[in-house]
This record gives sequence, C-alpha cells and structure tokens, in this order.
Amino acid sequence: MTDAEWMERALALARRAAAAGEVPVGAVVVRDGELLGEGWNRPISRKDPTAHAEVVALRAAAAAAGNYRLPGATLYVTLEPCLMCAGALVHARLARLVYGAPDPKTGVAGSRLDAFTLPFLNHRVEVTGGMLAEACGALLREFFAARR
Repeated sequence: MTDAEWMERALALARRAAAAGEVPVGAVVVRDGELLGEGWNRPISRKDPTAHAEVVALRAAAAAAGNYRLPGATLYVTLEPCLMCAGALVHARLARLVYGAPDPKTGVAGSRLDAFTLPFLNHRVEVTGGMLAEACGALLREFFAARR
C-alpha cells in the first residue's frame, strides 16, 4: 500500500473516534508493508490522558512485534503529533512519521517546534507532513464546528 492508502486507513479510524465523541485522530503503525497496530483517540473513554491515537497504535504495534522498539516502522497519523507523542515515537525508534493536518497550536513536527531535530535526542525520525492534509483537517474542523 502507498502512504496515501495508509493515511486513508488512519482517517477511517479518526472517523471512529469522532463517532465516539473523541477528537477525530487516527493512527496506524506499519512495517515492511504489514499493519502492526492501529488506534484512535480515546482519552475520554479510557479516562487516560495518554490515550492519544499515536500511543494507542504504538502500544498495539509493540505487543504485535513483541518489543517496545519498532525499528523500520512508519506511523501514519491524521494530525501532527504533540510533544508526548513525539517522545513516544523517538523511544520506539520509529523510522518514519507521516502526518496529515498540521497542528498550529500544539504540533511539534514543525508547526510549534521541531522536536524530531532536537540535538540531544539519540534517535532521528524522518518526518513527512501534509499527507491528505485537506481531508484530515476537514474532519477536525467539522468535529469542532459541531460542538461550538
């Protein structure tokens, strides 16, 4: 599958989050063309501030791989990660991050900060932003417009 096809899968998961009343963010972890884990935002339903889509997907991928380190893996996520999620990606030793919509308020893959290039980190994650950005952003805009 292509990057765009994996992002479409992440978008489907984001829609699942929206249907549950969670902020619509979805994520998948892929290695060698194989889906290792997936997740969508669940902090409200799980009563867990760390249950962001990225962390949920990383936990599932680590369980499937039998290791918390996921070298060679790519995480596809519909929204630019926050600082917590960026740290988790570095600790998991992911090779790549592909995200959809930028997050001008809390995004740390280039919007507010470029956390993946901090010189003291012992691992680098290759970052590609803007994959299906319009579709990812539209889902978020629609979700928040309905609540205002």
